[in-house]
Amino acid sequence: MDKQLTLALAGNPNSGKTTMYNALTGARQRVGNYPGVTVEHREGDARHNGQDLTIVDLPGTYSLTAYTPEELVARDYIVERRPHAVVNIVDATSLERNLYLSLQFMELGVPVVIALNMMDAVRKQGKEIDTALLSKLLGLPVVETVARTGDGKHALLEEAIRFSGEKQGQWEPLTISYGPDLDPVIHQMETVIEKHDFLTGRAPSRWVAIKFLENDEQVVKMGARQDAETTATLTKMTEDVARHCRSTLKISPESLIADYRYGYIASLMKEGVVRAVRPQARLQLSDQLDKVLTQQFMGPAIMIGILYTIFYATFTLGEIPMGWVENFFSWFSGLATSILPEGMLQSMVVDGIIGGVGGVLGFVPLIMVMFMMIAFLEDSGYMARMAYMMDRVMRAFGLHGSSVMPFIVSGGIAGGCAVPGVMATRTLRSPKEKLATVLTAPFMCCGAKVPVIILISAAFFDNSASVMFWTVIGGWVAALLVAKLLRSTVIKGESTPFVMELPPYRMPTLKGLLIHTWERAWSYIKKAGTVILGISILIWAMMTFPGLPETKVADYEAQRTTAESTLSAEGLEQRLSELNNLESQEALRYSVAGKIGTAMESVTQFAGFDWRTNIALVGGFAAKEVIVSTLGTAYSLGEVDAEETEGLSKRLAADPTWSVATAVALLVFVMLYAPCFVTVVVIARETSWKWATFSVVFNTGFAFALSVIAYQFTRAVMGG
Repeated sequence: MDKQLTLALAGNPNSGKTTMYNALTGARQRVGNYPGVTVEHREGDARHNGQDLTIVDLPGTYSLTAYTPEELVARDYIVERRPHAVVNIVDATSLERNLYLSLQFMELGVPVVIALNMMDAVRKQGKEIDTALLSKLLGLPVVETVARTGDGKHALLEEAIRFSGEKQGQWEPLTISYGPDLDPVIHQMETVIEKHDFLTGRAPSRWVAIKFLENDEQVVKMGARQDAETTATLTKMTEDVARHCRSTLKISPESLIADYRYGYIASLMKEGVVRAVRPQARLQLSDQLDKVLTQQFMGPAIMIGILYTIFYATFTLGEIPMGWVENFFSWFSGLATSILPEGMLQSMVVDGIIGGVGGVLGFVPLIMVMFMMIAFLEDSGYMARMAYMMDRVMRAFGLHGSSVMPFIVSGGIAGGCAVPGVMATRTLRSPKEKLATVLTAPFMCCGAKVPVIILISAAFFDNSASVMFWTVIGGWVAALLVAKLLRSTVIKGESTPFVMELPPYRMPTLKGLLIHTWERAWSYIKKAGTVILGISILIWAMMTFPGLPETKVADYEAQRTTAESTLSAEGLEQRLSELNNLESQEALRYSVAGKIGTAMESVTQFAGFDWRTNIALVGGFAAKEVIVSTLGTAYSLGEVDAEETEGLSKRLAADPTWSVATAVALLVFVMLYAPCFVTVVVIARETSWKWATFSVVFNTGFAFALSVIAYQFTRAVMGG
């Protein structure tokens, strides 16, 4: 037997596969991405009776016919990496449906070990499963498990190791009949495949033939690259039998294959695999809860309450550790200031590196709290109910019911963050619906936009709460309308049917929640922290260089000398502060960022934005919080903290270049323009740099057009 065995864990979504993976590997896990796709790749180590094991957690999938990235990844890993065995985690409470995937593994020929998971729930339902009989009928090891508690995990590893050694890497495909309409053509296709050695190094010839009949796009494309002529022959045979099936049976070959597979499974069940040992209750606990939690009117109200609780708890629980992180970076900044000599190096380290990285890492406690609660909703089974209730609304705009959670996480209730929101789109199975959600989730009111909204509302409006409410609602409206526009133009495609099994409610394990939370938080730290470091230095450089001309610096020095010789101590301090602020403002205008802001005025004036606002908005491309501090510097107030904006609000209100119309336009623009740089990078990782660039260009253009309309309309209504 090999020194290191590789076991691939596979199963339907919500089957307990990842819970079993965590039980087997604990903290000995590694997370990455499969080559070419954004689907996560998780590996862990285990040891059983002296045997070293590598355990791979494949993405949850219902089928091995590649319709989604998850199905493609799961199948490709098995076909190309050829693990020693596949451990198929089966939800024993829905045995017949779950065995559909098991049957496809058996047809492929890979050694399979069946883990009948959730056996505690089966017994609570008053049923028992004859595992010995099922094992005999399938010709595979079958082990009872309860992943949540770890019951059966050692027996599972024992059987997987034994079966791997018995098979010695040999694949033995299962052959089942698909009826008189398909069996003859499958046999003919097998003959063609074997004659031309067509993809036989990848998979059994019968399996390849069935994939052609199922219109498996990846297999057909792969075949065309290897042998276009044989591919054309097999495609012609597929088209002929498809016409025959539709004309005589009114069914497609794919559906006929699925029918025969389920028929095969049903024949096994008739042997007495599942037996009732006591009368089953009319309604299980999950059914009773769903009568309330998914009720037409009460369900959405409860969902809103739960979402608000998540928002409130995130900021309440995350506030204290966030303060610790902020205090640490404040102390670290002071330490660096005292150690480093005044000059460019000190400015870059303190203002650029420590300020930028500290600003990002300050969100980590909040991110971890939010991820833990999202993991709880996912593992408990409630997330599926949320998608179910929101599907009708989201589908009207070309989205999917599962799009609601990325929106909420991104700031659907003010205060979220688009970075984890974009990451949350991984739950969407349709690439086009995922893309539409990724591109519109940044329209939500993330926590970075909140200080800007507070600043503007305090300066120009009497009711800040009302402004906040309608700004958040405006983000939702814009996201849904843009999603509809994108799904009708550049991301055209049929809506994915909302087919989702509502899993039973379960109490998540603390270990599982902590592992999920740490994985996601560490991913955020690695991806966001490294990127924000670079962009912070870049923004610092743009707002620092080339600096004031020597003549200007000399002029300010002369004014300081004059003040020191003519003013009293109290007046001198005030005058020196004014000169420092004026010098900072002029230096900013001379900087690269200042010149960009001034150059943009010829266009941005139509939305009421002057050069100082333009600089702040340019800084906002890195992080929206930068808008407040940059406006403070630009308006001669020095560096303004995002939480202390009263003085800046008064200065904006008193500035003749500002008006209510300008404020409205700025709110519209800040809510909708390009996502922050970290979010753009995450969008690129989840989709591609093409779509990340599109989000920057389209969102900014869309935001500017609406802000111009808002500015001109408000001016007209208010009479100037």
